[in-house]
Order: sequence, then C-alpha cells, then structure tokens
Amino acid sequence: MSLWWIIGIAIFIVLIALASKNRKPKQQHTPIHAKAILTRREQQFFQIMQQALPRAYIFPQVSFSAILTTKGFYTRSQFNRKIADFVLCDQNLNIVAIIELDDSSHKGREQQDAARDAMLNEAGYAVIRYAQIPSSAQLQKDLHKYLR
Repeated sequence: MSLWWIIGIAIFIVLIALASKNRKPKQQHTPIHAKAILTRREQQFFQIMQQALPRAYIFPQVSFSAILTTKGFYTRSQFNRKIADFVLCDQNLNIVAIIELDDSSHKGREQQDAARDAMLNEAGYAVIRYAQIPSSAQLQKDLHKYLR
C-alpha cells in the first residue's frame, strides 16, 4: 500500500470517530408520575394563610416566568426555571408579596436565596421568608400592611 492510502484511511477513521462523538445520545422516554403540588408542611402553611387572610388570594408554586419579564435572554435565563412558594394577591389580583417557606434544604443556600429575592425586589415585589410556620396572628401582623 502506498503512503497516501494509509493517510487516507487514517483520515477516514478520524472523521468517523469525530462524527460518532458528536452524535446526541439517544433520548429515551421515562415514566411520568403525578406529584403533589405542595409538601405536607406547605399544605399546613397554606391552610393557616387562608384562615389568617380570608380576603386575599394565595397562589402556590408560581413560576417566576409568570410574574417576571424581561427582554434579554440572559436575564430571563436567570429566573425562568425558578418557582415562588406562594404569591399573595389583593382582591384585585395585584401581587402584593411573595412568601417563601424555607426548610432545612435552604441551609448553605443563603446566597442563592438572596439572589432570588433581589430579582423579585427589582421587579417591585416584597419577599417575606419564614423558617418556621408562623401563627395566624403573626401572619396577619406581618402581611396586614400589604393587604390594605
């Protein structure tokens, strides 16, 4: 065999290897399962909020993309997969506050939580965080000013 044949075969093998490396892996469908919209702890908190704030609308598990907007793709990518625990609205469905119920998974995530709060604050939303489920009286005291 000539040197050109060997070089040609080597180039061919390299091209096949590169082509197979750039192929996307087969994506397989995995089973889809139902999931509760709220954890048991969030359900307890939701019930207390409903009792404490009967004239307010409380929406759980709201996508940031439903309450924030921007023209830039980079900025949108910073919030498009985030979820607010609860969005508190007045009787006219104006958002008056975002309520977050933190649990032990938030330990060590203070910077991420601060960045989330900063995005919401930039849009003009108040963010109230609770580490423990507050009493109905505490909720009324904390949120009264937002629901006038």
